[in-house]
Amino acid sequence: MNLRETMIFCEHLAEKASKSIMAIYETNFEVETKSDNSPLTIADKTANDIIVNALSKQYPQCATLSEELQDNHIRLSNEYCFIVDPLDGTKEFVSRNGQFTVNIALSHNGKPVVGVICVPVTGELFSAYEGGGAYYCKPREAKTSIRVTNKLDNLIFVGSRSHLGKHEEVLLKEKGDLIAKIVSMGSSLKACMVAQGLADVYYRSGLTHEWDTAAMQCIVEEAGGVFRQMDGSEMRYNRKNTLNDKGFFAVNRSENIWI
Repeated sequence: MNLRETMIFCEHLAEKASKSIMAIYETNFEVETKSDNSPLTIADKTANDIIVNALSKQYPQCATLSEELQDNHIRLSNEYCFIVDPLDGTKEFVSRNGQFTVNIALSHNGKPVVGVICVPVTGELFSAYEGGGAYYCKPREAKTSIRVTNKLDNLIFVGSRSHLGKHEEVLLKEKGDLIAKIVSMGSSLKACMVAQGLADVYYRSGLTHEWDTAAMQCIVEEAGGVFRQMDGSEMRYNRKNTLNDKGFFAVNRSENIWI
């Protein structure tokens, strides 16, 4: 599979889904509650249909795992699997703070090899493919390469707006002399900040799923950063259990691994 071409296809797809989300954003949409008490809107469903239908048509040989798609474990026997979060940060979408994204990734034998994250409100786009680097672009502007920082002190710590846990609070106290600033942000934008050099460290001890992290992992790693589970092990994808139950971190340098 040509990973660069796949990345470009996913970029266009994420932008198309983002436009559908924005068409709903300013309306009086209803909010449902899923079995795990997380919110669900028509925007999640619409974006999911756009992405999943296009991927299955363009890449019928690949499996797809999506937050809003009934899981089928047949995917486990496929070396390629698209991993999709059609609306990452539904809580942010509902609160209308703009900090939500569309995430599309492709895994190959468990490793994320393509990652695309689009920000519907601004049209900003982050993307990467294995061996090809990581990129950022604004609407109607040229795509530019992005890279993590080399900082070891005066660090910017980015954390979840909705899910800052006790483990992160402990890290902030223990490493306070290295941290110059703490930024709160929603959705996968936190990892994008690390990849873009706008933040240096991001730790998340809480539970997430594969679709929350696959795209951001590819982008962070191709930008030169380190992305691992909280126990230091590699995060793998297209697993039977999609829950990321060990937490994860994205940092600019291995020296900033605080576990």
